[in-house]
Amino acid sequence: MLTLNYKTTMKKLTVLALLAGALTLAAFKTAKVKKIVFFGDSITQMGVQPGGYVDLIKSNLLKQGNKNYEVVGAGIGGNKVYDLYLRMDDDVLAQHPDITVIWVGVNDVWHKSSFGTGTDPDKFVKFYTAIIKKLQEHHSKVIVVTPATIGEKKNGENKQDSDLDKYSESIRQLAAAQQIPVVDLRKIFTEYEATHNTSDVEKGVLTVDGVHLNATGNQLVAEKMWDAIKSIE
Repeated sequence: MLTLNYKTTMKKLTVLALLAGALTLAAFKTAKVKKIVFFGDSITQMGVQPGGYVDLIKSNLLKQGNKNYEVVGAGIGGNKVYDLYLRMDDDVLAQHPDITVIWVGVNDVWHKSSFGTGTDPDKFVKFYTAIIKKLQEHHSKVIVVTPATIGEKKNGENKQDSDLDKYSESIRQLAAAQQIPVVDLRKIFTEYEATHNTSDVEKGVLTVDGVHLNATGNQLVAEKMWDAIKSIE
């Protein structure tokens, strides 16, 4: 009887030990810090500064005591889609991101009409597709973002509105084909301006200069970005 009880007790202890080990392993897995890289141009470069949209996301996580994410900005002023492709190995892939948020397109459009150095629509799609593919090959989830605005007047009144709409639609189509989330800031900003820009001003509602975000714009972008990040978790 003593031997039987001993064997039964040992079996129970073994089961409990295995269960405890499994729970510990599960806890370890859920505690893994996920790295989010925001990949873009000067809007993202400025986004890491105090009050910028990247900084707001980091600050909100800190206030919530949420230590599950590491948030990194990888923006460089003047960058177009091919610049992102050329530097993604060093600036993004080397960091082994779990999630990469791509926000590019303003300079591809803006520089095309202003300096003749922009990106043609077919090349824009080609480079953008290559960036997505390379990120996915390195096991990063991807979120894409449409270029928001170059001038805040009503849609159709700003010089680059037509091109912004065209390039934004290309990004939407890529997102649909790849089944990845899209933060459609072009649509979001256009709708916001229609409601809040009653004086039809060129800047000052969501941006400081028609392109780069003011406090309201940064807050709006931070909220929409975080909504997309939560949707793929």
